[in-house]
Amino acid sequence: MTDSASLDQASQPLKLRNFYLGRQPVLDRNQALYGYELLFRGSAQGPAEIESGLSASAGVIHHASQLGLARAIGDATAFLNVDEEVLKSDMFAFLPRERTVLEIVRSVEPSDAVIARMTELSRHGFRFAAEASAHGNALARLLPVIDFVKMDLRELPVVTLLSLAPRLRGTGKRLVAEKVETHSEYRTCLDIGFDYFQGYYFAKPTVIAGRKLSPSQAAVLDLMNLVTSDADNIEIERAVKKDITLGLNLLRLVNTPAAGAGRRIESVSQALVLLGRRQLQRWLQILLYAEPGVRGHNLSPLLMLATTRARLMELLAQRLRPGQRNVADVAFTVGMMSLMDTLFCIPMQDIVEQIPVIDEVRHALLVRRGFFGELLRLAESIERMEDAQDEVMPALNELSMNGDDLAELEVSAFEWSDKVVRYAI
Repeated sequence: MTDSASLDQASQPLKLRNFYLGRQPVLDRNQALYGYELLFRGSAQGPAEIESGLSASAGVIHHASQLGLARAIGDATAFLNVDEEVLKSDMFAFLPRERTVLEIVRSVEPSDAVIARMTELSRHGFRFAAEASAHGNALARLLPVIDFVKMDLRELPVVTLLSLAPRLRGTGKRLVAEKVETHSEYRTCLDIGFDYFQGYYFAKPTVIAGRKLSPSQAAVLDLMNLVTSDADNIEIERAVKKDITLGLNLLRLVNTPAAGAGRRIESVSQALVLLGRRQLQRWLQILLYAEPGVRGHNLSPLLMLATTRARLMELLAQRLRPGQRNVADVAFTVGMMSLMDTLFCIPMQDIVEQIPVIDEVRHALLVRRGFFGELLRLAESIERMEDAQDEVMPALNELSMNGDDLAELEVSAFEWSDKVVRYAI
């Protein structure tokens, strides 16, 4: 594996066109973000139309190289699916080895040649993952050369997890629970001893009767209402200063690279003047998710998902309705608000009654209708990826877009969200 080979691979033009790049979060035991599995999807209705596993993996890897892997995953760890053809190639040689896990797909037979190649790549710093149910008895042969074992909750019953997980942990492997869709499943896997969790259980709304907003969240909502009702600047500044945490968090967000202030902002009044009402409303929406008391650690997956979704919808609106800034602003708001039922553990109907929104926003949030509803459905379908593949392309067709357009906007949204979240709490 030479440097010249790495450069040759990185500089090759992308052979597969018109696809989009999905990513699924991998969380640790504290529900903080650990990494992403990067997924290729062809721009065709139904399952991805690809010639071979090599084509799929090559698509993800080449696309990640062209767009910049750091833009797609930030400082997280990347999980990439690879088959035997990819293992034999040097196409991923340019990847940051300390943050790349090569996931062996089920078609790979652990022959002597495959094991030897994995051993060689391990010496170069790459780590490997394999799925327990995909490899069956052959998993034992892979164990000496892999670091992570994935277990699909849809394929393995709990009784199997209970017996298999302790044995695998005894070998020093990190265990990843896949397709974790509910908090109950997360708790079960946590008790069993899994290290990482993959799935969107953290984004599913759980309604709790009598749930009240925290003082900090209530302060943010009060301030949002002041902004939308065109209150005087002095009144808004007074409201910010009444909550020390709110003021500090606002200053942090204003000084993120994503805000693009260009100079250090030191006072609340400075921040309010610089931002203006439009940006202030945006940062307040982000602060709702960034409250330290709710998550208690950096890289909250819900904050990351909300900001990525909102930014993608904003970029889509800009592309589809150029020159109409208000439309892009509304799209961002819809994206941020679409996860507030999960954040607050109360029904969306109650949220749109508490926060004054226009009818278009209400329809988008409640029934996924209208232009903003279509953007929201598209964003949600991309996130679900495996479960909603056949929904993405029809939605793109309705919006007169293709996969190439979407891929670039996705990665721009990933990058923006990563910058915001790292400074948010």
